[in-house]
Amino acid sequence: MAISNIRYGEGVTKEIGMDLQNLGARRVCLMTDKNLSQLPPVNAVLNSLAKYGINFQMYDNVRVEPTDQSFLDAIEFAKKGEFDAYVAVGGGSAIDTCKAANLYASSPTSDFLDYVNAPIGKGKPVTVPLKPLIAVPTTAGTGSETTGVAIFDFKELKVKTGIASRAIKPTLGIVDPLHTLSMPERIVANSGFDVLCHALESYTALPYNMRGPCPSNPINRPAYQGSNPISDVWALHALRIVAKYLKRAIRNPDDLEARAHMHLASAFAGIGFGNAGVHLCHGMSYPISGLVKTYKPKDYNVDHSLVPHGLSVVLTSPAVFAFTAQILPERHLEAAEILGADIRAARIKDAGFILADTLRKFLFDLNVDDGLAAIGYSKADIPALVKGTLPQERVTKLSPRPQTEEDLSALFEASMKLY
Repeated sequence: MAISNIRYGEGVTKEIGMDLQNLGARRVCLMTDKNLSQLPPVNAVLNSLAKYGINFQMYDNVRVEPTDQSFLDAIEFAKKGEFDAYVAVGGGSAIDTCKAANLYASSPTSDFLDYVNAPIGKGKPVTVPLKPLIAVPTTAGTGSETTGVAIFDFKELKVKTGIASRAIKPTLGIVDPLHTLSMPERIVANSGFDVLCHALESYTALPYNMRGPCPSNPINRPAYQGSNPISDVWALHALRIVAKYLKRAIRNPDDLEARAHMHLASAFAGIGFGNAGVHLCHGMSYPISGLVKTYKPKDYNVDHSLVPHGLSVVLTSPAVFAFTAQILPERHLEAAEILGADIRAARIKDAGFILADTLRKFLFDLNVDDGLAAIGYSKADIPALVKGTLPQERVTKLSPRPQTEEDLSALFEASMKLY
């Protein structure tokens, strides 16, 4: 098991200047995006850096849903700055960009594709020492403050991929629930769906002891290793919090209790999936994001079309869990019960349908777009979506049920319309 150190509590951001002082940091890189640079979370960090006399440079050009080009731009900034510590403030996009910048600035002779997941990149193990990175998440979603994963859009192939190595996980995640109060409604919803799927996918992933072959050397053991007894604890705990608090957090922006619990759930689910991994919802989400046409979501202040990550993941969830439930049906039924289904008279063979129906009802209640068709896709796009899913073996191989190209086509087709 590998996770970052986590510090949680209202207002703990004010300690970040002391943390950097304790690390002996002389030149700090602060990474965030243009929107956040004007908002209270970044202000809280800047105030702490000023109070403790920390010398820093700010990079506020992080792209929401990063690309290989936006990663390279941040890497260039990091190489020039010769920083000895990093601070990332934002959602998964900012934290992932900062992880990549730290990695390639610490390994300046490496080619970009050296560390990118195979088969798109070479997937080399990281053997260079990295600088300390403190992550300050402002969304209750990716759990990126706990994991060694950085995701981006690889433009040339129109597909999302990433870098996965325990070496890039943050040194410290500062989970300050006050930061979630600056999130608009749809960002709360979409980041919450990411937490939901992290928990569901890691709990239903292929068990760790059913995978093989064992790596010849521990350095080659993947960060994502299948469902396991420790990840299960965190996944179920996160799922219970989502069931209890997500709707409240979305509907009332001032509900600090609900938003604070979702912020914790995001970190908890991160601990779970950061070690167990995710499977088909995430594998299929990468081309859904990568092939976006003109969709622009409400509440996202961006100048490019994008499908928010949590939305791209959750739209296939009813179809996916109906498909995977043949294997591990008890786990699918348990998840449905946590999310509110009455399973007293349920038959084990109906586990997938019950979980799928429970998810559909959950999404309908929260005004989620009615399937892939509602965000601009049609049946004609299915071959391209399948093609974009095939290279995502790092996650698709963790599905408890193996899938063919025909299976993937059927899953995309079933996800065109939800209700």
